[in-house]
Amino acid sequence: MSTSSSVITFLFKKSVSLSDRKRLKAFISGLVQQHGQHLNVLNVTFCSDEEILEVNRQYLNHDYYTDIITFDLRERVTDSMAAELFISVDTVKSNSIINKSTVQRELHRVIFHGVLHLLGFNDKSVQEQTLMRQMEDAALKNYFDK
Repeated sequence: MSTSSSVITFLFKKSVSLSDRKRLKAFISGLVQQHGQHLNVLNVTFCSDEEILEVNRQYLNHDYYTDIITFDLRERVTDSMAAELFISVDTVKSNSIINKSTVQRELHRVIFHGVLHLLGFNDKSVQEQTLMRQMEDAALKNYFDK
């Protein structure tokens, strides 16, 4: 299982602690491979609420704050994964309080959430939301409890 051809980049427009990035990159690549896909490029940008609101307005015509925006840049779903994730550090910190979680755990939940979207999982219906949460929880358990 080779991840050498995968490029995962973390860009910090807003400061947040993200420990053991090498392990996280390997975990993300493995998660993608477990679902029969290949990761080519994934850029993860950590930004503020105001920056993510601007991305939401500019590219999605949505006028609200969110914790993550996922852009799948593939032309075809069968192509190697190329994507960008924008994550609001401000909202992740707020959600960690609401969810009675650590900022680190909530940050990883949101990253895994974005990757799961890229793998074809949605969260529009209650049933999809339940499955997405189960998948996030399983990824968190595999990442933190091993």
